[in-house]
Amino acid sequence: MNSFAMTNSSPKWHSLPWFFILFFLSATFLFISVTSSASQDTYYEYCSSTVAGSNSKEFPLPKLTFPRSHIGYYTGGDNLHTQNSYSYSPTFSNSVSLRTRAVHETDNPDLFKVDLSLTFRVSNIYYQDRHRRNSVTFKLQGYRSEPEGNLCAVGTGFTYSKEDYLLKLSAVLKLSNLTKSTNITSLITGTLESLSSDNKDSYFDPISMLLFPHQMNYKYSYVSDVSKDRCSSGSDHLPKGLSLSSLPTSSFCSIVTRAVNQFNLKYSGGCVSAKNCSNPLDKNIGYVPNLMSLSKIECSEDKERMRVLVQFANGSSIHYYRHFSANMALVGEGSWDESKNQLCIVACRFMGMDQSFSDAHLGDCSTMLSLRFPAVWSIRGASSIVGQLWSERSVNESAYFDNIMFQSGSNHMQGDAVVSGVKYEYSKIDLARKSCSNPAKTKGKVYPNAFSHEMRFDMSVKISEGKMGWGYSTPISVDNQLHQYSSYMESEEPANFNSSGPVNISYHIGLTTYSSNSTSSPFNTSLKLQESFEILAEGLYDAETGILCMVGCRTLDSNDYLDCEILVNFEFPSTNKRNSDPIKGTIQSTREKIDNLYFEVLNLTANAYYRDQTSIRRMDAEIIMVLISTTLSCVFVGLQLFHVKRHSHVLPFTSLVMLSILTLGYMIPLVLNFEALFLGNYRQQRIFLNSGGWIEANEVTVRMVGMVVFLFQFRLLHRTWSARRGEGIRRLCGLLRRGFSLWFYHYVQLGLQ
Repeated sequence: MNSFAMTNSSPKWHSLPWFFILFFLSATFLFISVTSSASQDTYYEYCSSTVAGSNSKEFPLPKLTFPRSHIGYYTGGDNLHTQNSYSYSPTFSNSVSLRTRAVHETDNPDLFKVDLSLTFRVSNIYYQDRHRRNSVTFKLQGYRSEPEGNLCAVGTGFTYSKEDYLLKLSAVLKLSNLTKSTNITSLITGTLESLSSDNKDSYFDPISMLLFPHQMNYKYSYVSDVSKDRCSSGSDHLPKGLSLSSLPTSSFCSIVTRAVNQFNLKYSGGCVSAKNCSNPLDKNIGYVPNLMSLSKIECSEDKERMRVLVQFANGSSIHYYRHFSANMALVGEGSWDESKNQLCIVACRFMGMDQSFSDAHLGDCSTMLSLRFPAVWSIRGASSIVGQLWSERSVNESAYFDNIMFQSGSNHMQGDAVVSGVKYEYSKIDLARKSCSNPAKTKGKVYPNAFSHEMRFDMSVKISEGKMGWGYSTPISVDNQLHQYSSYMESEEPANFNSSGPVNISYHIGLTTYSSNSTSSPFNTSLKLQESFEILAEGLYDAETGILCMVGCRTLDSNDYLDCEILVNFEFPSTNKRNSDPIKGTIQSTREKIDNLYFEVLNLTANAYYRDQTSIRRMDAEIIMVLISTTLSCVFVGLQLFHVKRHSHVLPFTSLVMLSILTLGYMIPLVLNFEALFLGNYRQQRIFLNSGGWIEANEVTVRMVGMVVFLFQFRLLHRTWSARRGEGIRRLCGLLRRGFSLWFYHYVQLGLQ
C-alpha cells in the first residue's frame, strides 16, 4: 500500500520544479512588461510632443544604421557632480559621449527605437576617501525620427550623494540636428533634464550639450582645389615644407595625432597688451591666447581631408586646460596641398552661445590656418611644425585680426616629431669662430663626445641678489645630423664622423627666471616676477677640451625681431675624474651697456652625471673573473656527471648536504639577478653604461652560464638522492630478508627439537 502510494505521488513531486520554473518565468515576463509599460508611459509623458513613439520589433538590427558614437561637450548639471566648487576649473573636462547600443525597426519606416548610453565626465570627487567618481552614465531608451533629425529618450543613471549613498537619476534626453548629411556648420545639440522634483537629492540642473556629427555622410564644403588657393596668401612667410611621404608614419590622418599638438602663438610687432593685440577670438575675453592645439574630429585618409577642433589657451601647457569653452575654440576642415606641402584649414566660429550649448551653431568661416613641416631648421627657427593664422575679413571689420605665426615648442621635439629628412642650416659658425677663444688641450683628460647623453643637462641660473632661475640645454644637431631628442636614448655617432677638433653644433636653451622682488627681469623686458625665455644657439664644441662656445639668438617680445648678439659658453669637466666638477657656463650680451637690449651676465651651473670610467673598467674585470670561475664550475660539474654515469656505485656515498649547499649557492645569484636575463631591462641599463663596453651583455652571459651550472648541479643532486633512496630500500630489503631467514632457521631448529 505504501509503495503504491509512493508510486502514485512521484509524478506530483517531479512536476513541482517545472511549476516553479513556469512561475519564475511568468513573474519575470510580468516584471519586464510592467517595467516596459512604465518606461513607455514615461516616454509618452515627456517625449510624445517631440518624437511620437510606435510599436517596435523585438530583435534589434544586426548592423547599426546610425553612427555608433558621437563626442562633444556640455554645460550645466551642477548637482550631477555634487556642486563641487572646482567643477569648472581649467583642469575639469566637461566632455560627453553618446553611444548607440541597439536600433530597432518600427511600424513607421522613418522611425527607429534606439538604446543609448550617455556618459558625462564630471569632477574627480572622493567620498569619505573610498570612492572616486569621474563619470556618470545614463542608460536611455527612446525613438529617433529620421526626416526631422530629432531624438527623445528616457532612462536612468547613478551617482553618489554628498552623504555617500547611491542616487538613482531619472532623466529625459532631447537631441536635434541628427540629419543624414552634415557639413562643417552642423552640430548636434540638445538637453538632458531631470525627472525628479527640485526638492529631491536626485534632482540635477538641466544640461545643455553640443556633439560633433561623426560618420554621417559628411560633405567637405570649404576645402577643395579652389579653396587651397586661399591658403597661398597666408603662406608667404613660411619655410619650405616636407612632403607627406617624408613623415615617419606617411599617414595624413596622423598629422594632428602626432606627439606635437601644442603650438606657441607669435603675434606681430606692436602687440604688448590685450588692448592693442589683434585677437583671433572674442575681443571681450580680456586677453590674447598664447597657446593653440589641434584635435582631430574625423579624417578621410584616401581624400586627405579632415575635420579638426582648434582650441586656444593662455598659460604654459595646453594639456592643463581641459575645460571646453566655445569662445576659445574653432571648428575647421582641412586638406593637404601637395603642391606646397602644407595642411590648409578653413575654420568657423561658435555662435549662439549666449544662453546654453543647446542653441549653438557654427558660422563666420573666415579664419584660415596653414601648417607645414619645415625641411630646414636654422637659428631663426628649429620647430618641427610651423604655421600661420589669419583672417579673410577686411581691416575695418570687427572680426578681423592680423596674421599670427605659430610653431611647435622646441622642447617638444621628440619621438616621431623629429623627421629624418630635416636638415639644420648653420649661419653663425664664422661669427662663433671669431668670438670664441681656443684653449690649450690637456693631455690625459677625456671629455664627453658630441653625441653622448651628457650633452643634455638641466641647469640653475644665478643672476644677482634676489634673482635666480633654472633651465635646460638640449642639442639640436651635430654637424649634419640631428641629435636624438628622446631623453633616454643615446644618439648614434655616424660612421664617418671625425671627433677630433671642433665640430659644428646647435642648441636649444630654455630659461625660467624668478625674482623675489619687483625689479626688472634679467633680459630687461618687463616687471614680471617669473618669465620664460628660449634661446637658439649654434657654434663649436671641442671634445678634446670640453669647451662649448656658441652664438645665440632670442626672440624679443615683438616676436618679429631676433637679438643675436648673445654669446653662450659652457665648460664640461673631465669624465675620467672620480668626482667630476659641475658644468659651468655663462650667457652674456655682446652689446654695450647703454643699449636697451643689453642684459647682465647669467651664470649657469649644472651637475655632470658622468659614467665613472674607472668603475666601469673594474666592473668589466670583475665580470670577466666571475665568468671564468662560473665556466670552470660548469666544466667540473659536467665532468662529475660524466663520472657518476660510468661509476654509478659511488653515488650512494656522496654527501647530500654538500650537494644541497652547492646547489643553493648557484641558485641564489640567479634569483637575485633574474631581471638581467630580460632584454628590456638590459637595454635600459645599456643606455647609461654604453661607453664602458658591453657590461650588460657580459652580465647576461654570466647568468646564462650560471643557469647551466645550476641545472648540472641540480641534476647531480637528483641522481645522488635517487641513488641514496634506492640504496636505502635495497638495504632495508636485505635486512628483512636476512631477518626472515634467521627466523625461519630458528623455527626449523625448534621444530626438529
